[in-house]
Parts: sequence; C-alpha cells; structure tokens
Amino acid sequence: MLEALSFDAAADAAQRWADALLDAGALSVDVTDPHAGTPAETPLYAEPGGSRTPFWPVSRVTALFNTAVDAEAALASAAAGLDESVPVHRRAAIPDIDWVRKTQAQFVPIRVTDQMWIVPSWREPVDTRAINIVLDPGLAFGTGSHPTTLLCLRWLAANVERGASVLDYGCGSGILAIAAAKLGAGAVTGVDVDPQAIAASRTNAEANGVAAEFCSPDALPVLAVDIVVANILANPLELLAPLLAGRVRAEGRIVLSGILEPQADRVAAAYARWFNIAPWGSADGWTALAGVRYTG
Repeated sequence: MLEALSFDAAADAAQRWADALLDAGALSVDVTDPHAGTPAETPLYAEPGGSRTPFWPVSRVTALFNTAVDAEAALASAAAGLDESVPVHRRAAIPDIDWVRKTQAQFVPIRVTDQMWIVPSWREPVDTRAINIVLDPGLAFGTGSHPTTLLCLRWLAANVERGASVLDYGCGSGILAIAAAKLGAGAVTGVDVDPQAIAASRTNAEANGVAAEFCSPDALPVLAVDIVVANILANPLELLAPLLAGRVRAEGRIVLSGILEPQADRVAAAYARWFNIAPWGSADGWTALAGVRYTG
C-alpha cells in the first residue's frame, strides 16, 4: 500500500518542493496542471528557447510515499528545509495494483493505414497480412498514438521507395525508422540525444527483425540521405534547419512534424532556403511539413 500527498504550489516553487520532498523520503513526485481535463487546462510544451517557467502558475504537486514513511513528517521536513509553512494538503491511500498490467491495458493496436498497424509487444496483430510494427516504447517517446507520429508514418507509407536511405532525427522509440525499414528502405539510421531512446530503438528494431542503426548525434556518420524525417517540436526544428538540410541530398525529401498549426509558417520559412516545403497534412491541431531539396 502506498500513500499520495498532494497540494498546490506556485510555478516558481514547484521544483523546489519536488526536490525537498524527494530528499525527505518520497518515492516520486509529480507536478501537473490542477485544471487538467477541464476547459481551463493549459498545455505546456518544453521547447528550447521557450518560456523559462516549466510549470503552471498554480501547479499540483503530488508526492508518493511508502506507508512505512510518515508522509506528514516528511512534508513538514520539506517545508522546514524550504523555510516555508506546511501547505494545505490532501492525503489518499493508493491500493496495491499491478501497474505494469494496468499500463499495458491502455495500449491497443493502432491503425496507421489499411496496410500498416502499430502493435504493442504484448498484443496480437489485428491483421497478420499488414505491416505490423511491434513496439515496446519503454521510456522513449513514440507509441504511435500521437498525431505527430501518425502524420509521419502516413507520409512514409505513401512515399518511401524501395532502397531509399532514411535518417530519423529524434528517433524516440525508433518507430519511424522501423516503419521505413519495413516499407522497403535501404540504409536506415535513427538519432537521438537520449541514451534510453537509443536503447529502446535498438530493442524495438530487433523485435521487428529490421536492420537499422541508432546512435547519438555526435556519433552520426557524415552522410546525405534520400529522406530525413524529424518529429520533434517547432523551436528545435528551426534551430536544426541548417544541420538537417545538410543531411538531405539534392532532390531528396524532408518531413518535419511536432509542429502546432500556428507554428507551421515560421518553421517552413526556416527551411525555405533549401527546400520547396509546404504543409503535407494536419491532425488535431498539429501539422506535418514536407519538402524537396533544391538542386542548386
């Protein structure tokens, strides 16, 4: 049995409370929007160059404790360490649950196209004749359910030619690189700054029986490919424009996703020097851009 203790804090204090509670014996601390699930919910996107405030003006801090730990005493200790008063808070018992099984139950096979499905590794394929991408995201981004990922997958399904070389920049779980390989691409490389993402990608590629290489940006060989796909966020995509453009051969193609619709024009402008680029598709407020590199 576990116990959750939660209270609201100002944005500039939420991280300090989280650190203090972990030092006081909390198993974990979560900071969320107290208005989540209501019309007042405020989405935050942690983009480089964005707001320096990583939390909401009022942030819900929830600390999880083993019942062997006195949660009240831990909160008092955290407050003392911060020279703060003990906040008004709520306590709730958390029953023993098989969290792995409960989490897995949330993931079901996802139809990308009539001929492509994303299948969690613990599920059976819906259509054994289709291209089935077996996925266990682990701690990496990319379950296949997010609109930005689906847009990229659908572009790949419609455009990858047999033998094409593909670079998946910001590969996460490796889903886009694996899809490209299963669609008949030749040399496929995935890149990510997160070592956990690289490890998850390699495991997923092996589970799918595809040949794809995964590495950090520093270890990426100098190469220009037929297709670069990058599902990240608008700000890093803008910053990466010269680097990604340099990875696409003349008349090669680029696909950019993770872009909110109002951000599409400025991201396209960042790539217009090298590409004839335009929106390719949109879903749930997100846009994917696709372009062809100029020959000059």
